Amino acid sequence: MWQVNWAEQWQYRANLVMYLFYWIVQPIVYIAVWTSIAGAQGSVKGLTANDFIVYYLTMLIVDQLTSETVFYNFGWKIQEGTLSGELIRPVHPILTNALMNTLAFKALTTLALIPIWITLALLFKPEFDSVTLTNLLLTLPAFVIGFIVNFLITSSITCVAFWTQRVWSLYRLYGIPVTLFSGQFVPLKLMPKVIQDIAVYSPFPLFKYFPTQLILGKLSPDEIVRGYVVGLTWIVIAYLLFRFIWKRGLKQFSAVGA
Repeated sequence: MWQVNWAEQWQYRANLVMYLFYWIVQPIVYIAVWTSIAGAQGSVKGLTANDFIVYYLTMLIVDQLTSETVFYNFGWKIQEGTLSGELIRPVHPILTNALMNTLAFKALTTLALIPIWITLALLFKPEFDSVTLTNLLLTLPAFVIGFIVNFLITSSITCVAFWTQRVWSLYRLYGIPVTLFSGQFVPLKLMPKVIQDIAVYSPFPLFKYFPTQLILGKLSPDEIVRGYVVGLTWIVIAYLLFRFIWKRGLKQFSAVGA
């Protein structure tokens, strides 16, 4: 399955370029905006221009490792009925095949992203003084947790396609809290206190903010422990949610000519 999906990714080189462009443009815009504000004011709530550069360049890597593509490579199979062929195989269509497709895509995009990231680092000249080997080792499990939670929640949303043809709108709606609470749009430190309190116990910081702050050494031991406890809890919740929607959805599934 890995060989098939890996070979498939190489057939969509234009798609790869578009994804990379999407991933790169956002941090560049954020860096340009926040460094301009921080440069004019000296800092923003203690965050200097270098802090913003380091933050968004680090998040670029984190986002690559915790992101998923299950919605793009599986939702259409439900709506078009081609899922029928996968249901007779002795593997789970999402937890194995779609998962392998996502991992193959991430492996290929990572290879392409590395030289681009190095170029951006040379351009913006960030100072990663707070990054240590201990921080990086502490972050490795956070990458796995963030990816699993993100994958399972998005898979649950994708399975809504069993009932409706407009699952794309629901997925885009889901992107709003992700952008707000994951620290993608703005570091959570700059958000109102109520937003920070809500975000702490939501799954969204696990996708970007929590691993990024771990790498940068910005979290206390208590915050690290709490983050991992919340992450493991959300793995259980997301898995149970996915199993529930998947089993109910299969009962609704039908394909013309199947």
